[in-house]
This record gives sequence, C-alpha cells and structure tokens, in this order.
Amino acid sequence: MPLDIVLFREGKGGNPDLVRESQRRRESPVDWVDEVIEVDKECRENQYKIDQLNGDYKKINKEIAQIKKANENETPKELVEKAQAIADQIEHLKGAQKGLEEKLQQKLNRIGNIVHESVPVSSNEDNNAVIKKWGECKTQPKLLHHHELLEMIDGYESDPAGVEVAGHRGYFLKGYGVLLQLALVNYGVSFLTQKGYTPLIPPYFMYTKVMAKTAQLSQFDEELYKVGGEGAGEEEKCLIATSEQPISALHMNQWLEEKTLPKRYVGYSTCFRKEAGSHGRDAWGIFRVHQFDKIEQFTITTPEKSWEMHEDMLLSSEEFYQSLGIPYRVVSIVSGALNNAASKKYDLEGWFPTLATYRELVSCSNCTDYQSRALEIRCGMKKQGEAKKYVHMLNSTLCATTRTICAILENYQTEGGITVPAVLRPFMGGVELIPFVKDKPKRRAQPQAQPKVGQPSNA
Repeated sequence: MPLDIVLFREGKGGNPDLVRESQRRRESPVDWVDEVIEVDKECRENQYKIDQLNGDYKKINKEIAQIKKANENETPKELVEKAQAIADQIEHLKGAQKGLEEKLQQKLNRIGNIVHESVPVSSNEDNNAVIKKWGECKTQPKLLHHHELLEMIDGYESDPAGVEVAGHRGYFLKGYGVLLQLALVNYGVSFLTQKGYTPLIPPYFMYTKVMAKTAQLSQFDEELYKVGGEGAGEEEKCLIATSEQPISALHMNQWLEEKTLPKRYVGYSTCFRKEAGSHGRDAWGIFRVHQFDKIEQFTITTPEKSWEMHEDMLLSSEEFYQSLGIPYRVVSIVSGALNNAASKKYDLEGWFPTLATYRELVSCSNCTDYQSRALEIRCGMKKQGEAKKYVHMLNSTLCATTRTICAILENYQTEGGITVPAVLRPFMGGVELIPFVKDKPKRRAQPQAQPKVGQPSNA
C-alpha cells in the first residue's frame, strides 16, 4: 500500500485530515480520501464477520468432536449441518473480502504521498520556488543552438537517417557525440563511486506487475513501452524509463538491518520513454528523445535520515554540474506538479544561452516510504505491538547524457568548435577542443513550443 491505511482511521492513531490537506495541495480530489475511508470500513466490518464466524465454526467442530469421542456411533447431524452452513457463509464472505481489498487498493493507489510542509503550494510551475543559483550565465548574440552545434561537429545523424530507422526523435550518435556521452558516463560513475555509491547496471525491462508497484498508473500510457506477454504463459514486461524503477525493486520483500543503511547506488542504464504527452515540444536535436542513457543516484535510508539524504543527493548533483562548469539554478517544485510518489522534489535547471532560459537537467525526489510499502522493503526489528518500519527511498538524476551534452555544446561553443570541460578530457584521450567540420545548417527552424520551467523531462 502506498500510504499507511492507519492514516485514514480517525480515532485509531490516524489523521485523515492530513491526507485531505495533502490532496488539496496537490490539487487532486479530496473526496478520494473519504472513498478510501468508506471502503476500509466495509473491509474491516466484513473481516470482523469472518472472524466471528470462524470462532463459531471452531466451537461447533469442537462440540462435534467431543460427541464423537463419547460415542463413536453417534453423528450429530444437526450440528454438522450447522457447521456446513457457517462454512458456506465464511466462503461467501471471503470472496467478498477479496473484492473489497482489491477495491481498497485501487482507491489507495490514486492518492499521492504526503506533501512535505516546505513544498510551495500551487499548480502552476511558474511558481516553483528558486532556492539558489550558481555560475555566470552567458548571454550574447549569434550563439548557436545545441542541435546546430552537434551537426557542425558531425556528432549525430537524425533526419533522415535516424528518423527513417527509428521514427520521430530517432537518432544515431556519432564521432565526438559518442565520445562525449561515454566521457559523461565514465566520469559520472567515477564521481559517485568516490562518494561511496555502488555501481549498478539494472535490467532494461521489468515485469509489468513489479513496475506497477513503483510507477504510477499515468506513466503506463504516457511513458512506458510494453514488451512481451503475447505468447502462452508469457508475462507482459515494460522497458524501463529510468534505472530508479528496477533499482527500487532490488530489495523487494526484504527486511534490511538498520546497521546496513544507508544504501547508496549509482545506476547506469539506457532509458526508454514514449513521451506521449510531449508532441511538438523540444523537437530539436537530442534534448527530448525516446532513448537516452542516464546516471542515477538511488538511496535507501531509515525514516529518520531521509531528509538529510535528500539535501546530500542534491548537493552531489550540484557539485557534478559545477565541475562541468554549467551554470544552473535549483528550484523546489510546486505541490500540484509532484508525481504521486514524491513528497518533495528539487529540479536542477541548467542554463541554455541561446534561448536565455534554464532547462531541467536533474530531478531529485524524496519518496519517503511510498514505494517501499508497495515493494515490502522494511528495516529494523519488529517488536510485538509495533507497526512494521519501512525504509525511505530517494532518487536523483546525476546526468541524463543527451541533455547534458546539449548544455555543454551551448555553454562551451567558440568560433572554431566546442571546448571540452576540463574534467571530461581524461575520459576523451586528452582532447581539449572539438572542431567544427561542417558548416552551420542552412535551415534553422524555430521551436514549435516553448517549454515551461520544470516541465516533465528525460531527467
């Protein structure tokens, strides 16, 4: 269950008003909370009837056994018929109970995590709170856009080659485009490994039933590609949209000792996204694509340490982009734009000088125990009378390679080529300047739509 059902039980240690207020901040239906409360009440009342009848059934069976013990030839027909009638009632109520529990789970799944008190309350992402800024933002006329620069260094093939092979947003990385990507991957993994993170390359697809425990329903239609499930007995799977998804399930159904926490993972994977809700946006170059590589931070902590970890993960991302020399700002995302799992989310937005705007490079979320409840990942030793203690799970982009390449191209362009950031040179054989080998593209289309700051993205 994403949220603890006890939260909905007033008078039993719960606080349904807290959930209602959180829903209001998300601008999600508040009456969903009352629907959960109603179905939970039906569920508990039905279970009470089952428990009572089980008691009656055991009592009657005990009487039957005593009578048979006293007289082997005597069969208490009336009691046997009564026991059978009770057994039939129990079976009927158990069927109803299964339906009620499924209905309860469906209604619970619609309700988002409790929004942290520090999150700005709004549904308009123009109201994201700017927390900090770093770096000097370059602004000068006649700067070239990232897709033009990538073409001028002969770093990719998109239209027609990529599009003819893979469709809209299809591309081949090429030459220095490949070398920049591999440099970012190797530098990013090395950067986090030195901070105590364990590198992971996860599966690139997951069973849909497992994905459903860590991704919200809207992602299935707008984001995830489905594979398999066509043959007899073959279960449907989904291609991953981020390594966060499989890594979150790494310890599924496990009880972790608190002394082993926190666990810090750096995930490296290719990510696959349909981008169904972004038609016409960011059609230039490789900024928003269906396939890209990403370095992800993923941590598991005790509940007491997760907010401290949230700030620490953001700081790691900041240090990474400072080392690359990409100017940025950090914003706290408004309540109405949070996904269901996130209690709070920061975005780190890099500076793109050609459009004189910040664009999302990093998304850093504390999901508290929202995912771990669904995945049954617990910690500590459960004492009698105490509730299970679930771990907190956090995720943050370190580097979505295609977006970071775009930021590097725009911020490091010179008249003769692209200066390679100093920290990447050891991973590129010492290359300091990537020269232009092609003329500026003659056709320079205008963007079809300007994205809002903080828009959902490949980060």
